[in-house]
Amino acid sequence: MSTPDSNDPNDFIRHFKAAAAFLSSREEEINRLNVFPVPDGDTGINMSLTIASVVRELDDLGEDTSAEKIRKAVTHGSLMGARGNSGVITSQILRGFCDGVADTTEFDPGAIAEGFRQAKKVAFSAVRKPVEGTILTVLSDISEAATKLAREGCSLELMFVELAEAAMASVRRTPELLPVLKENGVVDAGGYGLALLVQGFVSSFTARPISKTSDIVSGQKEAQYRPKVAIEQINDWEGSDYLYCTEFLLTSESIELQAARDFLSKLGDCEILVGSHPDFKVHVHTNNPGSVLSYMTERGQVAEVHIHNMRLQSAERQKRLAADDDDAAVQLLPLAVAGQADGLMSASASSSGAALSAAAQFGGIRATEGNAEHKLRGYVAVASGIGLFKILASLGVDVVVSGGQTMNPSTAELLEAIDMANADEVIVFPNNKNIIMCAQAAAKMATKKAAVVATKSVPENFTALFASLPEQPMEEEVDKMCQAVAGVRTAEVTTAVKAAKSRHGADIQAGDIIGILDDDVEVVGSDLQAVALELLAMMLKGDYDTLTMLAGKDYGQGQFEDLIAKVNERFPDVEVDAHRGEQPLYPLVMAVE
Repeated sequence: MSTPDSNDPNDFIRHFKAAAAFLSSREEEINRLNVFPVPDGDTGINMSLTIASVVRELDDLGEDTSAEKIRKAVTHGSLMGARGNSGVITSQILRGFCDGVADTTEFDPGAIAEGFRQAKKVAFSAVRKPVEGTILTVLSDISEAATKLAREGCSLELMFVELAEAAMASVRRTPELLPVLKENGVVDAGGYGLALLVQGFVSSFTARPISKTSDIVSGQKEAQYRPKVAIEQINDWEGSDYLYCTEFLLTSESIELQAARDFLSKLGDCEILVGSHPDFKVHVHTNNPGSVLSYMTERGQVAEVHIHNMRLQSAERQKRLAADDDDAAVQLLPLAVAGQADGLMSASASSSGAALSAAAQFGGIRATEGNAEHKLRGYVAVASGIGLFKILASLGVDVVVSGGQTMNPSTAELLEAIDMANADEVIVFPNNKNIIMCAQAAAKMATKKAAVVATKSVPENFTALFASLPEQPMEEEVDKMCQAVAGVRTAEVTTAVKAAKSRHGADIQAGDIIGILDDDVEVVGSDLQAVALELLAMMLKGDYDTLTMLAGKDYGQGQFEDLIAKVNERFPDVEVDAHRGEQPLYPLVMAVE
């Protein structure tokens, strides 16, 4: 039997698997920390699935392995399996830790401290505006504790015990750092998941029982809803108030990355500086592209400079979506559903409707017909609902990944979708804010040129496709799409799954019909049509003239037609474009522009 100070790689695998199992066992406990009263792709599920991907890669190593192979498995497995923002950040924590211990031959306190320092550095770099009271706070506290303990010369076993305590202590103080947590009587879900992962590893390593943490969840007070807490993710191609989209390649052996990023942030927004010495990609929206180029040429060589005047690239919205086409060819990449991972169905164009209906029972299909013609640029989208699949196909989407709010596709699934598109270049539409980071990770890993338009809803995807410029360079098309998407406002009508309060103080009970606009519950009622009309009145206060309405699979056609008639009567100046999306959980999705 190995001792706690063992450096046997197989011992690390055993302890990591124990940590993964412990995290999985507390999955629902983490999920309950979500303060938003709607069906959601919860943190516990996303983190657990991300770690499970690591375990699968570790299982493939066999017994005769090395520390280097383990590090590669952890890094690759977590990135490929990452789901949602919490999963992506978790993958960056693991990647940083592996980078930090790569040059050490001894699994000792000094190596652990360096591992957590690098984990902090890498994870924070993935988030544009880190927020106190989140998983990043817990990681930072763990890192500081590890550095202090290593300097004090403590044993490895004692260090791990202290780190587990420090992680839980950090979780308990997150409500004091983030008001929305305190108002709802909860701790940060991502931070709690990270603490549980550390605790599970430590318990296996030290052979000590896991300390009780029930107070963290069971001690919650009655939820009082406020806007959902979210770490702001990096949206590479968001809308901008600046005039010029400026991008180029930079070759430099000496540029200081943080100083350069700070400079870019002062001159504009949507700034990106990615890569490693000597090769970098630079992108920024600015009013002073000359200043940007001058700064960079002083520090290296620039090439392939593209400067676009974004105001001249105006988007002209087509009046109506193309009619549903039952013969539209589309490939659908299924999510890994238990018992169905290998159950891929093939559908010809003539039988696509039946195949879609059958496939809906297990999460998706792959239709192999209709994508034979190779083209320069393809499109990948994420959606759930047979009607949405058809509309996206008719608008030119090549591959649809089945997923959305309650099941976020992994990086690996999005990467496979990019590979499936029979095109040299691919643009990805995540269509959910919790999928954007995974899409960006997949685009960076793709063997072909890929980019992400950070759409947060399917209607935004429609608008982006109407603004497509497939004959232009991909960067120009992405910029134009992002400008078009910035003018879309999306709302959803669904049923509350838990008791809460709206931001206006209205009581929400499980089973209530709620209208959501800009991530806030704005309307609460008992009648779907009444809620939808009240929500629409709020949406149309701006300068909007087009309304898209998508009926979910649980919304009857008669009810939908009656609502359309009421909308036409009450808002005669708005052009209504209504379709059956057949999306689950949300009987009605609306968008104005």
